[in-house]
Amino acid sequence: MTTAVKLAVIYYSATGFSAEIAKEISQAAEKAGAEVRLLKAAELAPQAPINSNDAWAAHANASAAIPVATPADVEWADAVIFDSPTRFGNISSQLKQFIDTLGGLWAQGKLADKVYSGFVTTATAHGGQESTLLALYNSIHHFGGLVVSPGYTDLVKFVDDNPYGTSHVDAQGNNPIGDQTRNAARHQAERVVQVAAALKAGFAA
Repeated sequence: MTTAVKLAVIYYSATGFSAEIAKEISQAAEKAGAEVRLLKAAELAPQAPINSNDAWAAHANASAAIPVATPADVEWADAVIFDSPTRFGNISSQLKQFIDTLGGLWAQGKLADKVYSGFVTTATAHGGQESTLLALYNSIHHFGGLVVSPGYTDLVKFVDDNPYGTSHVDAQGNNPIGDQTRNAARHQAERVVQVAAALKAGFAA
């Protein structure tokens, strides 16, 4: 590509599973030629519950250096990949709060005509993975954005079996992220970069 696709990977992660997938996606996108910003949604939970959960507290410390996403990051990007762990079949309050700060850009039409995609983690199988991604994509429709889901566009998608986006079941922290999830994440990143590059070239023509 003549001008690199600018990709923002914006995630929320309490105990680190989503963060690990976000890093995999970021690395794959960079290898595909994109300029990537890896960013986290700001934490909204009080410190007391964070401190009461060893995994949550450990990840908060480990991810302290990751920049917090701002609306300016979305304005900068040609493509955005969002992530959230499932909360009752919906996106987390942390990611929703960030999306709600984008109203100013939406009013100016600055969220339209970008590529968007999403990935998700749950504690249990059938724990709301697809409904969470569909809920996320509702916002993208309001943006006038273009949803680029992975679909069944590569053999790896017949292994992880989620056409809506990469997903992982962490089994209450007992199921580490393996090749199935990593392969799906890499494919999703490459597909988003490929489509965003074609769209960007088309607008420039």
